[in-house]
Amino acid sequence: MSGLLALLDDVAAIAKLAATQLDDVAAQASKAGMKAAGVVIDDAAVTPKYVTGLPAARELPIVWKIARASFFNKLVILLPAALLLQAFAPWLLTPLLMLGGAYLCFEGAEKVWHLFAPHKEHGPQQAKTLDAAHLEEQRVKGAIKTDFILSAEIMTISLSQIDIDTFWIQAAALAAVAIGITALVYGAVALLVKADDFGMLLSAQGRLSLTRAVGRGIVKSMPTLMIVIATIGTVAMLWVGGSILVHGIRDLGWPVPYEMIKHAAQVVADAAGSAQAFLRWFVTAGLDGIIGLAAGFVLIPIVMKAVVPTMTWLFPEKT
Repeated sequence: MSGLLALLDDVAAIAKLAATQLDDVAAQASKAGMKAAGVVIDDAAVTPKYVTGLPAARELPIVWKIARASFFNKLVILLPAALLLQAFAPWLLTPLLMLGGAYLCFEGAEKVWHLFAPHKEHGPQQAKTLDAAHLEEQRVKGAIKTDFILSAEIMTISLSQIDIDTFWIQAAALAAVAIGITALVYGAVALLVKADDFGMLLSAQGRLSLTRAVGRGIVKSMPTLMIVIATIGTVAMLWVGGSILVHGIRDLGWPVPYEMIKHAAQVVADAAGSAQAFLRWFVTAGLDGIIGLAAGFVLIPIVMKAVVPTMTWLFPEKT
């Protein structure tokens, strides 16, 4: 009997330890996922355009194809690569993270620039010469390539925010981030691409005038909603990208921008007297976003005049 009680006590201790470690996993995953918010919002804003011009019946299958590839990218390719990098070349994390931050700044600044200098959309377009199946295949391939870049940034940002050295907790936290973010993004995308169909169904078949009015309201609000999501995504990209650059520069030995932003945020918070935590975050995020926008504007001519021509010369069949 005493042996059984001792065994039960050991089981309880193991269960308690496991629960504590699961709490650590949840906490680390939540922290990492919040930092990757800029990429997540932009991913949700970008993906719906890949179903534009295709039959409505194919919208959800296309979203599922992209989501399935995103799960594979994050869990099978990027997660092991990130853990190996952390184990054998941790010094590479900051430069790689800054490279990803620069990409976010470029993307965000390019979107801001196009507001003042509109150009022909380079994303997926309705192709007159392709049948629906071929067009769908091209769209899915393009979306998966874009998702891989965004997923790599999400996983790198997430890994940089995990401050527990235990290997399995790092792996579990990254897996939780990968699964949670992918489910959130593509669940939201599925709702977005079918919202107008749902609105049209309500407006046409609703029994009550209120139901039909709600349906019409959903259809009319979708373009505005997509603009709002895209705007939030752009702002978030600049904020996250600028923050990554500022923190990276500090880690590489030049803490001046980080300290100046921190000091400015504290001054504003102290002067306000109330809501100090929010103001400190707001000023920090705003200044990070300004730095991200400035960095992006510097990168635009470099990318367009040097990087793109070089890539076109090296990989002509890809461009």
